[in-house]
Amino acid sequence: MNSTESNNPLSTLKSLSEQVECHRRLAKLSQIQHEHIRQGHVEQLLEVLKSRQSVVEQMSEAEKTLGPIKKQWTTFLGQLGDADRQKAESLVAESRQLLEQITAADRDDALVLQQRRLNIGKQLRQTTSARQVNRMYGAAAYGQRPPRMDVKR
Repeated sequence: MNSTESNNPLSTLKSLSEQVECHRRLAKLSQIQHEHIRQGHVEQLLEVLKSRQSVVEQMSEAEKTLGPIKKQWTTFLGQLGDADRQKAESLVAESRQLLEQITAADRDDALVLQQRRLNIGKQLRQTTSARQVNRMYGAAAYGQRPPRMDVKR
């Protein structure tokens, strides 16, 4: 967008609306991601993560327009009529609420994945220990096994 478009309140409101729509899509993808994590669907989870990356890239484009305006948010709001000011404030509030929701869901998913990783590590250690116990028991009960190949011949 050129500087005239970025100073246009209607263009800014449109960018805010696009940003909120991206946050809505991220929130929906976050719910899908949670379900795939819960069910252990790795391939589907990877697809959701790709989709989320695509939405984040779209958001970064909108942020190029919105970033400078957000730095002068009070001034921008002062240029708007009552209806547009309420719309802008509503869009920003919804955006924040969705970001909080997405962040909390991602934090919960990270904890689930971390716990799952710890459980798998514990199971691997138990399996390794069980094998060692079986070998030691076998050696104690039956003695050492003779070599399978006679290398003296």
